[in-house]
Amino acid sequence: MTLFLATLLPGLFLVLLGGLLCWNGAPVAARAKALPRSQAATWLCFGGGAAWFLWRLSHTGESDLIFFKTPTYLMLGFGVLAVLAFIYTPDFLAVRGLCILMLLAAEPLLYAAYMEWTHPQRLLMVTAVYVGLTAALYLAAYPFRLRDFFDRLFHAPGRPRLLGAILLAYGLATSAAAFTY
Repeated sequence: MTLFLATLLPGLFLVLLGGLLCWNGAPVAARAKALPRSQAATWLCFGGGAAWFLWRLSHTGESDLIFFKTPTYLMLGFGVLAVLAFIYTPDFLAVRGLCILMLLAAEPLLYAAYMEWTHPQRLLMVTAVYVGLTAALYLAAYPFRLRDFFDRLFHAPGRPRLLGAILLAYGLATSAAAFTY
């Protein structure tokens, strides 16, 4: 992934998220509050995260494996764990799926910015990715906190618009920075 694309994609994501929060229509609050326990979001986020992780694991080289020559046994083990998570721990699995996706998406984004000292504007993207990583690690351990965050955010009508304006401005700045490379 190029640095241009690695900067543009998070910027556009922040613009989209910020635009939704600035609009702050009734469907936005309802869907956000329903997200942590949504069955569809669970299948999409956790299923997508598990599939991406298994795909990444299938491309693991022999030098990265300690006890096995191929990643087949690890893939089977993690695949069984993912299926068991769907069956036995469905609460807040969508939040954990979002965390998995964030953790997996951070690697190519940060790798694109690695050793690019001549482009200080890359730090807009890198900062956003590290904030996302911090949130993902916290929410993976305490997924119910996302529900609490949404309850507080949508309690007053000005809060989502303020957060949306901040995300929109940061996303526009990050997207604009992508065109300066």
